[in-house]
Amino acid sequence: MQRFSNTVIGFLNFFSLLASIPIIGAGLWMARNSTSCENFFQTPLLVLGFVVLVISLAGFIGACFHVAWALWLYLVIMVFLIASLFALTIFGFVVTEQGGGVEVPGRAYKEYHLQRYSPWFRNRIKDSQYWSTIRSCIIASNTCSKLSSGCCKPPTACSYKEESVTITQDPDCYRWNNAQSLLCYDCESCMGGVLENMRREWHNISVLNVVVLVFLIGIYSIACCAFRNARRSQTDYPHGHNRITKVKPRWDYYCWRWWYNKKEELF
Repeated sequence: MQRFSNTVIGFLNFFSLLASIPIIGAGLWMARNSTSCENFFQTPLLVLGFVVLVISLAGFIGACFHVAWALWLYLVIMVFLIASLFALTIFGFVVTEQGGGVEVPGRAYKEYHLQRYSPWFRNRIKDSQYWSTIRSCIIASNTCSKLSSGCCKPPTACSYKEESVTITQDPDCYRWNNAQSLLCYDCESCMGGVLENMRREWHNISVLNVVVLVFLIGIYSIACCAFRNARRSQTDYPHGHNRITKVKPRWDYYCWRWWYNKKEELF
């Protein structure tokens, strides 16, 4: 049983080591592609792949070959990973709490407004460089040829007469353009629709993160046992043996012992 933890950690890290290879490969493949949508995911994939590779390598070497320092490195990285994932999960639940669409009377769809979302989401989506990347992805995906989303039509409140817009408080009405390359891609309603998709996905990921956290904490506990086994194997003392150092007897110890035994036999 004392080696069970090493076996479990060894197998788990071997499989995660294999899994890191296609992740890194996907990131490198995206680096050769000029599409902005695919380049958008390139850096996160490469970072994730190399982090998994380093953690798995340290855990596999430490558990299978009883290398204590490798398991120590593995435990340190795991603590950092668990703490980061915990913070990210809490942050995810906080920023995804607000949001949702507004029902439009007589319409089968909802409209989305930026003010309904968290300030962090709003500041993020309004960043020109960030939105430019997402905008390019939406155009490249031909979304507007499949459905009528907030990026493909003006808000319902807008009213157009003789190619001019009536007085309205919604600035998106002035941003709308019939050109297929423009439409309402710069409208806040389009940004709101994208935020709603991001909010739902991130909320689902946060729920999944809770399960992953429980799993990682369990793995960390088993890794602690494997680390203790590796330390024992390096001290040459099997599990359960006394670790008290034996002192060499003095030169006259055996003489006195012989004399004591003889004395006991005589008397």
